[in-house]
Amino acid sequence: MWSRHLGRTLRSKGEARQPVTDDSTTLDAVLGALASPAFFVHESERITVANGPARALFGAAMLDRHYVTVLRQPAMMEAIEGAFARDEPVATTFQTSESGRDTIWKAHAAPLGVPAGRGVLVSLEDTTAMLEAGQMRRDFVANVSHELRTPLTALSGFIETLRGAARDDAVARERFLEIMEREAARMNRLVADLLSLSRVESEERIRPTEAIDLGGLLHSVVNTFSELATEAGVTIETEGTDPGLMVTGDPDQMRQVFTNLVENAIKYGGTGKVIGVSVIQKERDPALRGPALRVDVWDRGEGIDPLHVPRLTERFYRVDSHRSRALGGTGLGLAIVKHIISRHRGRLRVDSTPGEGTTFSVILPRA
Repeated sequence: MWSRHLGRTLRSKGEARQPVTDDSTTLDAVLGALASPAFFVHESERITVANGPARALFGAAMLDRHYVTVLRQPAMMEAIEGAFARDEPVATTFQTSESGRDTIWKAHAAPLGVPAGRGVLVSLEDTTAMLEAGQMRRDFVANVSHELRTPLTALSGFIETLRGAARDDAVARERFLEIMEREAARMNRLVADLLSLSRVESEERIRPTEAIDLGGLLHSVVNTFSELATEAGVTIETEGTDPGLMVTGDPDQMRQVFTNLVENAIKYGGTGKVIGVSVIQKERDPALRGPALRVDVWDRGEGIDPLHVPRLTERFYRVDSHRSRALGGTGLGLAIVKHIISRHRGRLRVDSTPGEGTTFSVILPRA
């Protein structure tokens, strides 16, 4: 750990009999170069050195004060006391809250001898993102397991039935085989979406470079769904989808985005209703800081409760789980959409009013 190297550096300065002021200056300079909070508690139990991030976290007036009056974190105080008492490093964790955001810190308290006196060097590490990522991975594995377990259980049950009571019942056998086919197709869709999500995430930092005629692509997507829309009793309107509206991107991924959004609008827009795809040209978009194209995919369906809107792009999040599965959804479509738009340096916005409908807006920089 870097604190051991710092200790050796300062001890070597002490052996060279440098003045105390030089020693304090060295410690202050080293801590000042760190991006994470760090401070030194002198054997007098006062904080004698603290870098900028530490002062931002605990207050600018923390210097030359007793550490108990500054920290007010029992876990940290115990770690510092333990490092003083046992003369060995002590690690602990604690949590702070600011502006509604919780931060989980890992604290390292290490004894350090310097010419100015013995003390404890405390360094902090923000582990929030790492812990959240770990929790997301665990949740993801649990969700995938659950999504696969349901169709697998159904398949196992029907196979057992076909081997037994329904073996010679042609009608029951045909019905069970149809259900098994649907469940197998559901697993195939889930696996395909998982692979798609993995691929999109791996490419998210690679900016696409191909020029795309967005108007032509949107017309192609709408035409693809003409038959499904007719079967659902849905009318698709288009506006502003003229050829020659160019963006820079990955054509396959852009098609995937609008295929997902248009298909969702048809499924959830309601029988006999109208859905639409419109393009608005913007000379300057504040978020993108430049010319942009905004594609609105809207429906006049039931709408979405505002409580659910912020979570729509989470993996496996569904407003109505039963309805989503019945319509063939995997719960990954909007997560894929979000990552694709992020790769294209765009923005996704959702506006919905219960009882009136929903609009998904994709904002992309113009080529």
